This record gives sequence, structure tokens and C-alpha cells, in this order.
Amino acid sequence: MPGERLERIISELSAGGEGPVSSRRLCETSKAVLGVAGAGVMLMSGDVAYGSLCATNAVSTLIEELQFGLGEGPCVDAYTRGEVIAEPDLADPAVPRWSAFVPPALGAGVRAVFAFPLRVGAVRLGALDLYCERPGSLSDDQHADALVVADVVASWVLDTQGSAPPGNVAAALGADADFHLVVHNAAGMVSVQLDVSVAEALVRLRAYAFSHDRPLTAVAEDIVNRRLRLE
Repeated sequence: MPGERLERIISELSAGGEGPVSSRRLCETSKAVLGVAGAGVMLMSGDVAYGSLCATNAVSTLIEELQFGLGEGPCVDAYTRGEVIAEPDLADPAVPRWSAFVPPALGAGVRAVFAFPLRVGAVRLGALDLYCERPGSLSDDQHADALVVADVVASWVLDTQGSAPPGNVAAALGADADFHLVVHNAAGMVSVQLDVSVAEALVRLRAYAFSHDRPLTAVAEDIVNRRLRLE
């Protein structure tokens, strides 16, 4: 029953340590409850990805970084489509997708990925990212638990941000997060320079970084420091 699942997951979350629940504890509890190799949370707004709220290990961090830098992957699709995205075998998918994301993910040992949208009513916040080191689908119980975990994470994000002063990110949200501030600053500059939306500016930053085989952060730093100007 949904109520019993929620009680069990809240109990696991509460048992994770004393004091206020942190984003790190949310990710660690998600991994433990769902029995996956790793978990992460990507926050988004409109067409713009803020970055990773938390990740349980280096591979989860890489998955979040790849999706932010490339603008593609399970989290991005889960957020934009508002539905669960499941790829039980990255190495042999039924429908090939994420051409830039898949090779480095496979190289890091990721064989299956699953993303669950974070939403409260009509408000979309991002997605919960899960990965496994072996191919295969989630069980029915894992899938049902993941839906509840995603709801818990979404509610925590809204409640936590609601306590922050207007225009500021809550301290608890930023504690373990990587919101790529330099990239967002660069996107703002490109938006003004080229008279395009911030979302379009971010697309152009990603395209430049990809076509020049450079890290997105390095390109952003060059723009912020006025060593590079996109045309």
C-alpha cells in the first residue's frame, strides 16, 4: 500500500542520522531503500538545469555532470516529459538514444539507468536518477518505492526552499549541491550578448564545448573572465 511504503521510507530517512534531513541523506537513503548502485538528484527549472542536488558516489556524480554538460540523458527526459524513464540496458537498448551520454556512462560501469520526475502538483522540480551496474529492469516493488521516494524528495526540496529568503537558494539545498554557478553566470552573459534566452544561451555554450572537445565549465570560465565571446 502507498501509505505503508511512505511510512517505511520516512522511517529509513529518520534512521539515517540525527538533526535535520540533508540532501546527502536523501540520496543515501534512496540508494539503500531501492537497492541500486547509486542515486542522484538533478534540479531543473523551465528549460534550464540548475545542477546536481546530491549524488551518492563518483559514478552518480559523473552521471549528473554528463547530463548537465550535454543537456541529454534520463533525468532530462524524465523532467521534460513528466514521466518515468527506464533504460534497462545501456549497452543494448531497444531504441538507441543519448548518443553523447551513453559512451562515457558505459565506460564508468553504468549498465542500467532510471529517472523519476520530481513534481508536486503541477510544479516540476527535476528528477531522481538511479543506476545499476548490471543490466535489468527494476522490480515492481523497486519501481513503486522509487515513485514514493521521488515524492518525498520533491516535497523536501519545496519545503526547504520555502524557508529561504526571496531570491536566495536555501542553505540546505546548496550544502552538498553543485549548481555550476560559473556556467549559469556565463549563460547570463551570453544571453545578453546575443539577445537570446538563458536556455538558448546554455544550449550554445554546450554546443561550443562539445564541438571544441572542452569541459563546459572551462568554456564558461573563459566567458566570465572575458577571454572568449560567442558569436
